[in-house]
Amino acid sequence: MKIGIDARNLVPGLTGIGRYVVEMTRALVAAGHRPILYLPESPANGLGELVGADMRVAAFPGAAARMIWSQTALPRAAANDAVDVFWGPAHRLPFRLPAPMPRVVTIHDLVWAYAPETMRWQTWGAERAFVGAAVRRADAIVVDSNSTEGALRERYPSLEAPVTTIYPGYTRLVPGDIAAVRTRFGIDRPYLLFVGTLEPRKNLIRLLQAWASLGPQVRSGHLLVIAGGQGWHLGDLRSRLADLGISDQVRLTGYLDDTDLASLYAGARALTMPSLYEGFGFPILEANGFGVPVLTSNVSSMPEVAGEGALLVDPLSVRDLTAKLHQLLTDDRDLARRAATAKANAARFDWHLSARRLIAVFDQAIAKRKSR
Repeated sequence: MKIGIDARNLVPGLTGIGRYVVEMTRALVAAGHRPILYLPESPANGLGELVGADMRVAAFPGAAARMIWSQTALPRAAANDAVDVFWGPAHRLPFRLPAPMPRVVTIHDLVWAYAPETMRWQTWGAERAFVGAAVRRADAIVVDSNSTEGALRERYPSLEAPVTTIYPGYTRLVPGDIAAVRTRFGIDRPYLLFVGTLEPRKNLIRLLQAWASLGPQVRSGHLLVIAGGQGWHLGDLRSRLADLGISDQVRLTGYLDDTDLASLYAGARALTMPSLYEGFGFPILEANGFGVPVLTSNVSSMPEVAGEGALLVDPLSVRDLTAKLHQLLTDDRDLARRAATAKANAARFDWHLSARRLIAVFDQAIAKRKSR
């Protein structure tokens, strides 16, 4: 099957959706299909590892040009390649795909509807407009979790296209020199790890407030390591740390490549992910794959992905978050019990199974479009 893929999310450094596109493309190739990746400009990471996938790179650099590309050059290129199905893996479908061409869209989350206060207004406006247009034009819709499927059906009760939940897979990251990474970032004692872009949706400020609320004896023997690139609206984190009196107990690493990130996962006591909303949550699986237990929120998809071994928290309650952090740092028996279930939870998620289920959805879309 020749599969056209809107691969715009591969242009910047890989984050959650970019990783989803890369891993699903790799699994589609392994299943004997021919993905064609359409990009508005050259990807930052080269993507030479995607052997077996074709790549069509245009010359539309920047956000405004990318918008033009998505409605002009992208559908023309897909038409010229005569793809069997067109897949929008991240909330978008071109308006002008050829009428006979089957089209499928993946919706990862509805942050714009359920946590709009955590978004830039420009992003909120684009999501609100394009998600609705995509799900109405699609022959079939894919979501990452049952939670997102429920939210989508609630938001669009008159959807005509079938909606299928297909969990993404687990990607095992390979650590480098763990001791060297710890030395580089000044990690000299047991630590909890936070992984994610530094933005309001990740709930980092409440996490820091909860950390500061722990007893000084507990805090003094541990670190909180924050791994993620700068997002928006959080201001100067170092000033916040100073105001809370915890600068000496928090390490800010900035954005990390997969090797360094894996090295931090491998040595962590636990992952803390108290997000306000997630469509899936790849760091949960990445941590679990190293046998690292997870503290995460009791909302949206996070309990579904984290499984029975997770420690769940009310993300809006600093008091609850403080209590759960204290539990992670002081109750070794409970921590060991949760860690014992972590790898089995990660193993529930497999990219090859995800690809097979996605191919079935493509077949469904092709049949539906032919019947018109």
